[in-house]
Amino acid sequence: MEGMMLHLTGDLAADTLLSDDPFALLLGMLLDQQIAMETAFAGPAKIKERLGTLDPAAIAEYDADAFVEIFRLTPAVHRYPGSMAARTQTLAGVIAADWDGDASALWTRGDPDGAEILKRLKKLPGFGEQKAKIFLAVLGKRLGVEVAGWREACAPYGEEGSYRSVADIVDPESLARVRETKRAVKAAAKQAPAATS
Repeated sequence: MEGMMLHLTGDLAADTLLSDDPFALLLGMLLDQQIAMETAFAGPAKIKERLGTLDPAAIAEYDADAFVEIFRLTPAVHRYPGSMAARTQTLAGVIAADWDGDASALWTRGDPDGAEILKRLKKLPGFGEQKAKIFLAVLGKRLGVEVAGWREACAPYGEEGSYRSVADIVDPESLARVRETKRAVKAAAKQAPAATS
């Protein structure tokens, strides 16, 4: 993917996989909930190592119970192995069936603009508005996917010089700044109900 390197896990092999394999990156984004970001984005490397492939069709067709066991092996892929293994297989099935097994087709097929890519991402299982916007910001900021209107489509995550999400992480310092921003947002959200009572 444009020859750019992501630095999300602290593990060179896992980061290289995310940088080189569009489905690995999409899968990392799916797994990025209720666990540490580094653990989520290291998940695709664990799955590939244990399964021998990250081919969407192979994952979608894999025995569901056996796939959960792949998630459960230590170190676990996710703290919720059952539900996240099922979501992974569902996402893999959509990429295999609707995008010919090529996750990058989401942002390349038919020369889409930012709004169209966002619409495509939001149709994916496990991708709500925020996750889709952050993923679009990763494409634009980290992977050089320069399409018309991408910053506007993923606002506020496309903002230059911000530290809001995984899209802004390039090194340990930027990771720390993103974590600080997230803490501040959570603290403000907790204060908001108290202020109105």
